[in-house]
Amino acid sequence: MGDYSKALEFYEKAHKIYEKALPPNHPHLATSYNNIGLVYNNMGDYSKALEFYEKAHKIYKKALPPNHPDLATSYNYIGAVYYHMGDYSKALEFYEKGLEITKKALPPNHPDLASSYNNIGGVYNSMGDYSKALEFYEKSLKIREKALPPNHPDLAISYNNIGLVYKNMGDYSKALELYEKAHKIYEKALPPIHPHLATSYNNIGGVYNNMGDYSKALELYEKSHKIYEKALPSNHPNLATSYNNIGGVYDDMGDYSKALEFYEKAHKIKEKALPSNHLDLANSYNNIEGVYDDMGDYSKALEFYEKAHKIKEKALPSNHPDLANSYNNIGQVYHNMGDYSKALEFYEKAHKIKEKALPSNHPDLATSYNNIGLVYNNMGDYSKALEFYEKALKIREKTLPPNHPHLAGSYNNIGQVYNNMGDYSKALEFYEKSHKIYKKALPPNHPHLATSYNNIGGVYNKMGNYSKALELYEKDLEITKKALSPNHPDLAISYNNIGAVYYHMGDYSKALELYEKDLEITKKALPSNHPNLASSYNNIGLVYKNMGDYSKALEFYEKSHQILENALPPNHPNLATSYSNIGQVYNNMGDYSKALEFYEKSLKIKEKALPPNHSSLATSYNNIGMAYSGKGNYSKALSFLEKALSILQKSLPPSHPNIIAVKNSIDNVKKKM
Repeated sequence: MGDYSKALEFYEKAHKIYEKALPPNHPHLATSYNNIGLVYNNMGDYSKALEFYEKAHKIYKKALPPNHPDLATSYNYIGAVYYHMGDYSKALEFYEKGLEITKKALPPNHPDLASSYNNIGGVYNSMGDYSKALEFYEKSLKIREKALPPNHPDLAISYNNIGLVYKNMGDYSKALELYEKAHKIYEKALPPIHPHLATSYNNIGGVYNNMGDYSKALELYEKSHKIYEKALPSNHPNLATSYNNIGGVYDDMGDYSKALEFYEKAHKIKEKALPSNHLDLANSYNNIEGVYDDMGDYSKALEFYEKAHKIKEKALPSNHPDLANSYNNIGQVYHNMGDYSKALEFYEKAHKIKEKALPSNHPDLATSYNNIGLVYNNMGDYSKALEFYEKALKIREKTLPPNHPHLAGSYNNIGQVYNNMGDYSKALEFYEKSHKIYKKALPPNHPHLATSYNNIGGVYNKMGNYSKALELYEKDLEITKKALSPNHPDLAISYNNIGAVYYHMGDYSKALELYEKDLEITKKALPSNHPNLASSYNNIGLVYKNMGDYSKALEFYEKSHQILENALPPNHPNLATSYSNIGQVYNNMGDYSKALEFYEKSLKIKEKALPPNHSSLATSYNNIGMAYSGKGNYSKALSFLEKALSILQKSLPPSHPNIIAVKNSIDNVKKKM
């Protein structure tokens, strides 16, 4: 029932009786220690669980012959604690000792042997060695198929485990097939409100969620929840898991208020049911934090991530992969806040733990390299970004099947770097590799496919092929409309991208219409101080600027700036961009001293926030140079334009349009001189 303190109270009463009535090495005493250990294990107090399991083990070693099945069970219990602690090599060592005894003590088709194979399969699955995990799970399944009747719940457990491996491998159709086999068994073997049936609906819902079919995922999670409500007490941890799952779907759908509502329901249950340092409480804080991060409330996000991290530091050994995930989460918030050095610091802490705790080809190491690569990409250090993205790709190519969505994610990341470097043919090559995988691996309306069309469209837009860009952006919009709720922020991004093409084509009225659609959705979907709202105002300001309506442009740029000042730290690069945009309007109005004032504010931020050769710094030097040129101070203009050129020549290929543009500006200033 999930009432661990009550369970402990009764197990300890039982233990006191055994201690008085039995000799100190009686197997019943060992069983008693095991029961107490099991409760501590469920409470997440692994050191306490180990202490009791080891007491039991000492008794079994003295009281039983070396190949007794209870000794194998004891090794299994100890292995399970090490597994939960993230010490996979230690877990394997104990599970294999258990297997060795079970093989000798029991006939080859005994269900306990299947459980042993199952345990080992679980460790390999967590280590990311999916072929090895499948091998052991299938050994377990073969025994169960021979030893048990066709509708035995243990057979369903086997199908579920194999389904989980296929899910991790990105083979969602295979995962669904196995989860549904398990579900059919549960339906026949168990009463209609048994918790295992609820777990089964959850598993199937999880696959639909990964496939981007959110309505189907919600339907299944709600079926699961109804069973839990009937079968379990109101504060049972499984009910919290159920609220979490539903919250996760709303989060993916962009309905953040609904997501928060369910995550908070889950958290309330966990606070009542679990000890204050239980890992599930930390996971609960993480979920709530994730929503605040998506909503752009970074200070709130950090507050919850740090709460989660404190629990994990107390509950886990210093090299546990979950601690690494915690550092990753904190790094992500700093990354979104534009504090790249702080983001790197936390991503690297996470990476060091993962290097020690996981095998060298574990998929989580690839994720870690990706995170570091993303920071370097945003810092404008493209060679460094490529280096980390390629490390991630190598791991994924070795460990994942060729159509796994994570491989597509890697190709996408590399494509993005080439896109930023202005190498559009190379960017297209990687974006298209990614797109091919998504088309094979995902259903036709999955949001990842929409993102893929969007990325390819973005390259064509930069190449000036606007008809091709429009075609791809409209495909993105079509999928996004079907897959997501009508107020999802991604829908706003789709309208924004199409608006950008019309803007580049000089069709400002059409661009304005689409940017206003984007603004309308963004206002509904996100809090009033979210940076995405600032982007929406910014885009509308840009159109008015190009239409020559400078007062209207200033009005929207200033709305955007106010949001950014409230939402972001004072040295965030987006604030610099905002000052720059306002400066541009004053420049176009011929008010060069006012333009210079804003350009210089922008430059100060960039100099603090970005590395000295970032291309965005070059943009600032260029703008200041052009303003001095407008004022007739040509020597000053030349000095800044040459600074801009020097940076661009270090980071971009010589034929890049930005280099050519700055060279032209230098030539013009020299002519004026």
